[in-house]
Parts: sequence; structure tokens; C-alpha cells
Amino acid sequence: MRNAPIDPFAAQDIRDQVDKVLSGLGNPAPPVDLREVRELLKLDRQFYSSTNTGPLRESISAVKIGAKQIAKRPTLILDVVRKAGLKALWLPDRRRILIDEGIPDLKKRHTEAHEITHSITPHHQHFLFGDDEETLRSSCHEKLEAEANYGSGRLLFLGDRFEQEASELPRTLATVKRLAKGYGNTITMTLWRLVEEAHQGTPMFGVISVHPIRLGPEFDPRLPCRYFIESPAFRERFGNVTEASAFQAIQRYASGRAGGPLGVGEQVFIGQRGERHLFRMETFFNGYRALTLGTYVRPVATVVAAS
Repeated sequence: MRNAPIDPFAAQDIRDQVDKVLSGLGNPAPPVDLREVRELLKLDRQFYSSTNTGPLRESISAVKIGAKQIAKRPTLILDVVRKAGLKALWLPDRRRILIDEGIPDLKKRHTEAHEITHSITPHHQHFLFGDDEETLRSSCHEKLEAEANYGSGRLLFLGDRFEQEASELPRTLATVKRLAKGYGNTITMTLWRLVEEAHQGTPMFGVISVHPIRLGPEFDPRLPCRYFIESPAFRERFGNVTEASAFQAIQRYASGRAGGPLGVGEQVFIGQRGERHLFRMETFFNGYRALTLGTYVRPVATVVAAS
């Protein structure tokens, strides 16, 4: 699944709103404290679970996923949550965020920031959102959810601060891990942010996948990458590169280690105009997903055979 750019006007609107929040917090150093964000915006946050359903049973006039209404009667809220696998809800009439307490702590940050974006984005105000596991993924193509994911990144990575800091550091997974720790976010989200926002003008890509060697019985070669993240420059110049070819490149250098660094390699990719370019690639396995960063190195001369 490839990431997709959001509407530039919507992106600017979200940037403006997030910048107002960060300014209201005094432009803090990382990691941003979401408790202070909630206090500034006068938002309430509660957690729900299968054994603590009180917050879900409160009167709610409507529940929607995106623009699709899935329930009208408050008594059906619990059934809706269970059936749809919802991980978070934004209740605008109560200015309340509800989050599934079963989400890992670092992912809770993204979930909460995602819902905060719904609350501060003007053209989201007429909707009540239910966010399931699919919509919380940064590659979600549904318009409003993709915008909320974008706003989550802007908030958790402190606007332009991350872009400036990351652009001064090497384009490596070591940088991704360092920034993830400093900003208090997941390595996956940090990799995504680095590829999309840092080193503007440099073709880069990220891959989130299964272990490239220990494939497992559920591996589908037709869909080898859970996410294929493209920088704007990569999308413009190498949009013809397939997820399958990127995954096969990873397999050529990756080791079968059960965890940690899996290797570093170089791969030539063909640009959209037929030219050849060299990329450096490195992969890390966190025990659940393999994370790969690919960065542009240089053009490769085409050898013309003598006649």
C-alpha cells in the first residue's frame, strides 16, 4: 500500500491549526506533552475496553466512520465498536476523545493526536468519527482520515522542527531510531515522517513489511509490502518502481536474523525516463515488522556496447 499526498489546501489549513496549538504551548521542546494539548484545547480523554464500557454507553446522537453513518441509537454504541473494531472516537458535542486502552502506549499517542486533529480542523467539525485499525494507519487513503494522520504527524513532531532537525542528520535507520526516542514516537511513524518531510528534493522511500527471509505461511507475493512510503521527489521521478521490486531488492541483501539489523545493500532502480540510479538500502526487524529505508545515492552510467 502506497502513501498518497493530501490536498495542498487542506495540508496548509492543518499546518496553520497545529502551529496555533504549538504556539499556545510556547513552542515546546520534544516530546510534546499531549496532556498540555488537551488542557489548552479544553478536551477530555477517556479510555474504554470490553470491561469498562461506561464511556461508550453515554448518549451519542450519531456515530460515523468518515461520512458513513453506522449507528443512530446510543444503545448500539458498544455493538458498533465491537463489530467495527474501533480504536478511537472523537465526540465533538462533548469535546471528548475515547481511546481503546488495549492500544500500545506509543501508538496511543498517534491515536490521540489523530483525534485532536479532527477536533481542530474546521472542515472536520460536522463529522463524528470512529477510527478503526485501518484508518489509524498513516497510509489511509480516505480523505479526512489521511488529513488527520497528517495533522497527527505535525503535532507529534512539532511542526517544522522535525524536518529541520532530520535534514541535518544522515539518512539512516540510526537517525530514525534516535529521532523516535527524542520525539517519543514509534520507529515506524518516525520513518514515515522522515521519508515524507525531511531532505526535500532527495528521492527516498520506506518499506514496512514482513521479515524478508522468514516469510511465513500468510505471505502474499502479490502484496509484499504492508506500506510503501514515497518521498515527493521519489514519487515524481521513480513512481514506476513497484512494491514487488523494492521487496525483492531487500531480499537480495537481508539476512535471516530473528531481530535487529538485517543488512545494508545497494540497488539500481530505473527512473520514469529510463535512466538508472543507485540507492542505498538498509533494513531492521523489530520482531514484528521489517523497516527499510532507501535513499538516493547517484546516477549510474549506462554502458553502451561497441558496434
